[in-house]
Amino acid sequence: MSDIKEITEALIKFRNERDWEQFHNPKDLALALNIEAGELLENYLWKSHDKANIEEVKEELADVLAYAFLLAEKYGFDIKEILLEKIKKNGKKYPVDKAKGTAKKYTEL
Repeated sequence: MSDIKEITEALIKFRNERDWEQFHNPKDLALALNIEAGELLENYLWKSHDKANIEEVKEELADVLAYAFLLAEKYGFDIKEILLEKIKKNGKKYPVDKAKGTAKKYTEL
């Protein structure tokens, strides 16, 4: 069993034991993901990145990933496949010879 499948199954088991699937429609999962991403950002607000509480970062990142995995499951997306496709797509938008060492958007390269 892949790690991704194992994680997704554990999330679904946790959710189903609490009868929360009724709340996990794609819109609400996307909203929850965004809210958790905001909570992750709070750890960096008004301080340098090295002053963030690493345990809180870990907790909030886990929440972001959990909602992302549940959203992918809701649509039947293969997480490995969609990530590898996105990396390939970004490789075309950001070729090494133009993008290396710069944070410019692909439209500015």
